[in-house]
Amino acid sequence: MSRTSRETSSQDRPSRLGWINRSVVGIVLATFFSDVSHEMCTAVLPLYLTSIGLGPAALGVIEGVADLLKSLSKLGGGILGHYVKRKKPWASVGYLVTSLSTGGMGLVSSVAGLVSLRSLAWISRGFRSPLRDYLLADAVEKTHYGRAYGLERAGDMLGAVSGPLLATLLVWCGIQFRTVILWTFVPGVAAAAFLFFLTRERSTTTAASPESDEPKVRRRFPKIFWLFLVGVLLFGLGDFSRTFLIWLAARPLGETASAPGTLSIAALLYALHNLVSAAAAYPVGWLGDRRSKLPVLIAGYGLGVLTNLLLALYWTSLAWLTIAIIFSGIYIAIEETLEKAVAAEWLPRELRSLGFGILACTNAVGDMASSLYVGLLLQRGASEYAFGIAVAAGAVGVVWMLGLILSQRLPSE
Repeated sequence: MSRTSRETSSQDRPSRLGWINRSVVGIVLATFFSDVSHEMCTAVLPLYLTSIGLGPAALGVIEGVADLLKSLSKLGGGILGHYVKRKKPWASVGYLVTSLSTGGMGLVSSVAGLVSLRSLAWISRGFRSPLRDYLLADAVEKTHYGRAYGLERAGDMLGAVSGPLLATLLVWCGIQFRTVILWTFVPGVAAAAFLFFLTRERSTTTAASPESDEPKVRRRFPKIFWLFLVGVLLFGLGDFSRTFLIWLAARPLGETASAPGTLSIAALLYALHNLVSAAAAYPVGWLGDRRSKLPVLIAGYGLGVLTNLLLALYWTSLAWLTIAIIFSGIYIAIEETLEKAVAAEWLPRELRSLGFGILACTNAVGDMASSLYVGLLLQRGASEYAFGIAVAAGAVGVVWMLGLILSQRLPSE
């Protein structure tokens, strides 16, 4: 047998890990280092705001406005990906701009400056998301969507564990919050490099034509995809930014606690949250590939409702807060892995980039609204109302998805 024949035979031989190719590795590494950068900033941002005299309302405004702009940029990235042949260069630029704007937050101390740079960072993150998700779906077979997105989410969450731990270490070494934020530039640039140099993009025939395709886009999307988006939005209205978990975790120490002590309990609990997500992401994707993905996603939504209920009832208890943080890590892994995997199954390849953009935009709109009202209510001391509203919104999303699964036949392929 010739060498070429042996290689072909080897490639055709089924393998449990054969789907992990160079492109998958590049995307996972880019996700990991980008989230190290992002979460280093996120871990110290609430405490940095406190150190300059700003509270949870400011945090809600910063995160809410950033989520609004991120939602628009995700849609914009999806639309761009619908019309351009090569998506990797655009995604790489998104990673690079995210790094520059995140690190730049260490150079400003005004709400306007922080909102501007945080928004630019989220715009870039949003812009690149549907392009990256398209590249990942294109790199593997349909039967491996759940595992591929699970591995990518595991990389994201491992970065989200490493970021707060690294930020904590730097603060304990005497480095100021501002300098920690500046250091986020290093892993951010590494993320852009990994995506650009490792990921290979499949060739396409021609980019979509705006004149011929755009009027038909909505009609060509499967009806079940639009119904799915409604459920995603409803649940998203109760799915506020996890940054508030850091603020809640720091509260038991009191406002006079030392910066390293305050950061240690807050950032370490947030690291626990992300470690749980990292551990759960791949098994969740594997389960979705072996079973039907939507029921597993609905179970994750239900766990999200339970998490918010615990926060509404026991947010002052550090022990119960720790349990809620663990539950949050699990449901976030389910949500972020399987929402994309479900969408990838239902979307035709030529509409996948735009579809991912619409999905991401829908998620961001819900996150924006929930972050705004949770931040404002926490500022007024109405924690029970903040998390109670989140419980109600999430429960409506669960009911909608249950109705969807009962009324629609899921794809059998």
